[in-house]
Amino acid sequence: MTSDPHADVRDRVYGTVFDGPGQTDSALRHAVAANAAVPAELAALIEKIHRHAYKVTDEDLARLRATHGDDELFEIVVSAALGASRNRLDAGLAALEDA
Repeated sequence: MTSDPHADVRDRVYGTVFDGPGQTDSALRHAVAANAAVPAELAALIEKIHRHAYKVTDEDLARLRATHGDDELFEIVVSAALGASRNRLDAGLAALEDA
């Protein structure tokens, strides 16, 4: 596999975001990052972040504020964005390996 020169830093960021202390459970942050088995009320937002992050609106977040605080939503959004970027990085590194 093509080497990622920033793997150590990247892995520390993943560990901090997904497993560090927070307002949300680590298992939720991992699920959100993987876009798998997320709670139903979060599914549309997480899918949107993974596929078309630029389409996320204030209204998307406002709907969730009744059940999730701002700190929780921040952790959920960051986890989803980091998970989506990880998927793209892995795909890019695999494409370089195949080339």
